[in-house]
Amino acid sequence: MSLLTYEEARPWAKAIRDEVLARRMPPWGAIKGYGSFTHDASLTQDEITRIAEWVEGGAPEGDPRYLPAAVPQIDSETMPVGKRIRTTKLSGNTVLLGIHPLADIGNAKVFAQRPDGSVEPLIWLHNYKSAWKRTFVFKSPVALPDGTKISAEPDTPIELLIRR
Repeated sequence: MSLLTYEEARPWAKAIRDEVLARRMPPWGAIKGYGSFTHDASLTQDEITRIAEWVEGGAPEGDPRYLPAAVPQIDSETMPVGKRIRTTKLSGNTVLLGIHPLADIGNAKVFAQRPDGSVEPLIWLHNYKSAWKRTFVFKSPVALPDGTKISAEPDTPIELLIRR
């Protein structure tokens, strides 16, 4: 189903409500609270309630003034870390801007271990589908010193978006 226009989405209003209430829609692919990302598509309980009430109220069309802005592009280089990684060591100080999964991922945690031993959770992917072609962009870029290890459990195909 297309959700690009009201006319395309309206016939699916009840199905949308049911999928939202079951928390299968919108698909996001990351566990909330394990990393903080821009354009997080997961819904709050208030948003879920509003959608259900919108459907029960006849699913009227909203005011086009309130349509969201387009998603901005980020300026970065892509650092592929391999088809499947367990651990990769960064050389040089690095700013991590985002993570891009390269395959369907049922369940995987990605984290950074700094040279001082501190560990920072980066993302917990859950039921991610590669067809979404989603890049998870951090709300605040993550500064990582030389020698930081990026690890995934289990080994996971991802790309890191970085700035040096």
